[in-house]
Amino acid sequence: MSEISIRELRNHGGDVVDRAARGERLTITRSGKPVAEIHPLGRESLPLTMVMERRRHLPLVDPDQLRKDLDQILDPAI
Repeated sequence: MSEISIRELRNHGGDVVDRAARGERLTITRSGKPVAEIHPLGRESLPLTMVMERRRHLPLVDPDQLRKDLDQILDPAI
């Protein structure tokens, strides 16, 4: 977890929020002591109907062919 001073938060608030939005947890300090924390919010869950609709548009995958393709690229012993 990164620490930033309250001064840095005041002067670069947008950048600090962007860092949190990218997944970083930040501790805000005042006179070197932790006083607050900024962290990303959890994402909303998709409704099951939307997940099913998105899945309908995915291509079908042949597991045997996928394994052969991966064995050509990677060590087959993996």
